[in-house]
Amino acid sequence: MASTLSRLQFGRLHGLRAKLLRRYEHQPLVSCLAGLYGCQWRRYERSGAQPGDCCCNKIGILVSLTFSIVATAVLSDLWSKEWTTLLLSFQITAPYLHVGGVLLMTALAWPIALHFFRMNSRVRRSLIIGVYLTVLFALYLVPLGLYSPCIKEEGTLGPAPALIGHRGAPMLAPENTLMSFEKAVEAGSGGLETDVTISFDGVPFLMHDRTLRRTTNIQEVFPNRSDTSAAMFTWAELESLNAGSWFLSHNPFGTAGSLGAEDRLRAGNQSICSLQAFLQLAAQTDKLVIFDLYRPPRGHPYRDTWIQRTLEVIQNESSIHSSQHKIEAFLHMLRFQVLWLPSDLRALVQEIDPELKQTSGSRLPLEELKSNHIVKLNLHYSSMSTELISEYAAVNITTNLYVISQPWLYSLAWCTGVHSVATNAPQILSTMSSPLFLMSPDEYNLMWILIDLVSLVLIFIIFIFHWWRERGLAFCSGSKIMLDNNGTYSKYKTEMSDIWSVSSSISQAEKTPSLSTNVCL
Repeated sequence: MASTLSRLQFGRLHGLRAKLLRRYEHQPLVSCLAGLYGCQWRRYERSGAQPGDCCCNKIGILVSLTFSIVATAVLSDLWSKEWTTLLLSFQITAPYLHVGGVLLMTALAWPIALHFFRMNSRVRRSLIIGVYLTVLFALYLVPLGLYSPCIKEEGTLGPAPALIGHRGAPMLAPENTLMSFEKAVEAGSGGLETDVTISFDGVPFLMHDRTLRRTTNIQEVFPNRSDTSAAMFTWAELESLNAGSWFLSHNPFGTAGSLGAEDRLRAGNQSICSLQAFLQLAAQTDKLVIFDLYRPPRGHPYRDTWIQRTLEVIQNESSIHSSQHKIEAFLHMLRFQVLWLPSDLRALVQEIDPELKQTSGSRLPLEELKSNHIVKLNLHYSSMSTELISEYAAVNITTNLYVISQPWLYSLAWCTGVHSVATNAPQILSTMSSPLFLMSPDEYNLMWILIDLVSLVLIFIIFIFHWWRERGLAFCSGSKIMLDNNGTYSKYKTEMSDIWSVSSSISQAEKTPSLSTNVCL
């Protein structure tokens, strides 16, 4: 009885080894790879092609390649700025992209090892293993030259960039309205950004677009003037327009539905905001202000005096809010900064009011910035660079980047050392207590070494397993392995009759377990 049980256990172990040696199709992986590289999409489709052979139609490859090139060229033209965003995302996610690349190469070890041990050509074997190991070890060593601003020593992270509400808080209220700026203040913005133009009768007001079509009901009130420049309307005409209903109907950020009933009612009744009302709110809440000035079109009464008219409004507001009736006191309270884009008019602004702090929208040489008394740069976030920001900070020039509304991009700006950012989402960014993806060099080095070691061990095990299995298959199928003059192994398949006899033995063994079976499956 004991002998019978022993033989039964031996037979089960032998069957287990046979299952390990069986040539499974690994159907999900093989089907996908066969479809992509072998033009075979039927799940159980078989072909006489040997591993490593290509059966794709050359015309299909040519068409696919042409389409890829054309699509890349078109996307590069349409998404030129988005490519910059993509490159910035690589900076902050670089440590995790490295980990993902190593894991991918580790997963590819299985099909590569499978093909490697089944290929007859020594050249192909050398090529496939050479390319694979080159890419693999390059990935292992990538961290030696990897740079990510958010890999920082503890204690070296600076303060969070101040938030400047871009046209207020346009996700919570119609842009450039009094409600939008109030929402930005409530959300924790340290400053407010807007755009200023001048009405036909000389009243500076807030409007970003050249016309009133997008953000007002101009087509209902003045249907024949919907394409007229906003600056060609009088202030009385501008006050008669609704500047909030479009926000509820168009829902530009997909956030209008989250507003309460009271906020929705208020948003739908907003009007165009004057510069005077905007400055009063900024003074009352002690917020930094940045605005862009738009020169009126030809034929406008203030075409050549637009700067002087804007400064008059500032001076009038200063006399209202300053206890000493001095412009300097109000400007100090407001920490006022004006973005003057036309560089040839900067000298005039300096002459009219030397107390105004100058802000430039262009990256200029340090000597030119100093001569123009520039104290802040207002740049697109694509200009983000630790070296650039440090270079300007060394001469007391701070940097503001626009428009940053995503937490990951704000995290990158934080790690880079940016001083402030213009944002559409102050209510989101103000809740962040630290940058995303922040880690110390020691933490990253530990993650790097562990991932590389685990990957190397797994790949070694995978290759050993496939070597052992293919060697067992060759022995059990009756193949004759001979060493030729070149030192390569040649494998000779058995005759079809032998294959059918083995298949019959497999079928019989599965139906009636044998205690003394010695057939290798």
